[in-house]
Amino acid sequence: MREQSIGEAVEDDERAKVIAYHRGDTHGAIDTLLEDIRHLRRQLALAEGAMSRGMTRGWRPDYDRR
Repeated sequence: MREQSIGEAVEDDERAKVIAYHRGDTHGAIDTLLEDIRHLRRQLALAEGAMSRGMTRGWRPDYDRR
């Protein structure tokens, strides 16, 4: 039996908590997570507009995971 890394164990626990919060409604859990993603993308866009390029030494936020 392979031992789980700490990151994998946390992900499983978080997933269970999200579904439990929505009382087993997986569609509701997904909808909430998608709303959170939209909100965070808007916040990132606002932060990008407020930052100067010198402050971040040319770094720009990336909206997609790489």
